[in-house]
Amino acid sequence: MGLFDRFRRPERGGPAAVRARLEGAMSKRRLRAWNPPLENINSLVASGGPKLLARARELVVTNGYAANACEAFASNMVGDGIKPSSLIEDASLRDRVQRLWLAWTDEADADGLTDFYGLQAMVAREMFVAGECFVRMRPRRAEDGLLVPLQMQLLQSEMLPFEKTETAANGNRIRCGIEFDVIGRRVAYHFRRSHPGDSTDQRVAVPETVRVPAEDVLHIYRPIDAGQIRGLPHVAPAMVRLFLLDQYDDAELDRKKTAAMFAGFIIKTAPEDPMMGESEADLDGTAIASLEPGTMQVLLPGEDVKFSSPADVGGGYEAFQYRTLLAVSASLGLPYHLVTGDVRQANYSSLRAELVEFRRRVQQLQHGVIAHQLCRPVWARWLETAQLAGRLDLPDPVAARMVQWIPPRWDWVDPLKDIQAQVLAMEAGITSRRKVVEATGYDVEEVDRENAADAVRTKQLGLRYRTSPGETQGARATPATRPGPGDGAEGDKDDDAAMSDRATNRE
Repeated sequence: MGLFDRFRRPERGGPAAVRARLEGAMSKRRLRAWNPPLENINSLVASGGPKLLARARELVVTNGYAANACEAFASNMVGDGIKPSSLIEDASLRDRVQRLWLAWTDEADADGLTDFYGLQAMVAREMFVAGECFVRMRPRRAEDGLLVPLQMQLLQSEMLPFEKTETAANGNRIRCGIEFDVIGRRVAYHFRRSHPGDSTDQRVAVPETVRVPAEDVLHIYRPIDAGQIRGLPHVAPAMVRLFLLDQYDDAELDRKKTAAMFAGFIIKTAPEDPMMGESEADLDGTAIASLEPGTMQVLLPGEDVKFSSPADVGGGYEAFQYRTLLAVSASLGLPYHLVTGDVRQANYSSLRAELVEFRRRVQQLQHGVIAHQLCRPVWARWLETAQLAGRLDLPDPVAARMVQWIPPRWDWVDPLKDIQAQVLAMEAGITSRRKVVEATGYDVEEVDRENAADAVRTKQLGLRYRTSPGETQGARATPATRPGPGDGAEGDKDDDAAMSDRATNRE
């Protein structure tokens, strides 16, 4: 190398130069201590899953914000239920299927505590707390007296052990309690026979596992990364902040309580002199001094009174709480007012803006998780069981599985404007009436049947309302022609005569 070559600027390029331009990959002073391990999400779940799950359950039970966020998440996710609308072309067969399904939903819970839509709400809560939920399909006998001999049993995440990672006797791999075959398909789940935290179940000292075929188990969870096999709690990103904030609030409340107990302090020149309001000592040698309203006490020479003036939290407490809870809401993916119930700083525009974004996320989970992982398999299994039990005669069982799941309706801040916008969209051909009705959470055919029945009933009873079923409603309901004889014309003539008389009297 020549003498001048040493002073030349090195050539740019190569992997090192590309890596240096990525700020997140630098190793300078401020990022030198940031060296996270490159671990797969399954390794993180297997190692920290049990502790994370235990902390999440305790947080939802003991923390008011976490409990409120859990209920808001479940109520917006499923509401009163994600309901099916069969796409069978035969109208009579479709009606029988829908009616049988509606009757069976009351018997769907194996524990008999709720219906199928109540199970959906429980699954949504488990997704928030544990990140996943298992639903076991339990076939029943004919003598059990069910309309369709099939029920659902919910199993918590703790029922599937995270630590069970081994090779099965048949050569399959068991990862976090889930058994996979050689090509990576789920073939079985190894559940515990009892909950590890249930002290009331003393059947076995150490819970054993039982192998359940995968076709009888539904694993509902939101996959975050490719290849993820177990779910993560939805509350996980906000757990630390919620826990520390709860501790801070408890400490602040206890400090204020302790400070409020001291009303004042009396400084005496002689400790043996009795204090004003002091009672005689009890058996423990403890005396109590109290004050009564309107007391005028003359102090002895040299005595003084110092009243307690505890330190206040200052004006930064509200701002600190707001910013912390705002970060918690962002971590949970929930609007601030749904987590805290505080709408003081909200208005119509801000509420609607955050609700639009939040509901877009909820719709993603409704269709991609709840409907796909829970509702569709249950519908297919229910149709098969109903046909085998003789409750349904399906000429084409595969075609009968075609169904559309209708999520619950959204209640907007200003429903009048939304309904008017929907009417204008239908009139312009931008959307169909079916889509508008299904957006309210109802089946359009069921609504049409009810409207037709209402129209027949009102006609038979001789009733007349401002708007009949099927007519244009609201301010756009302007008659094109005046009613003729027999349609209220006499009433119109009477009105015209009355108006003429009033005009004559004014003249």
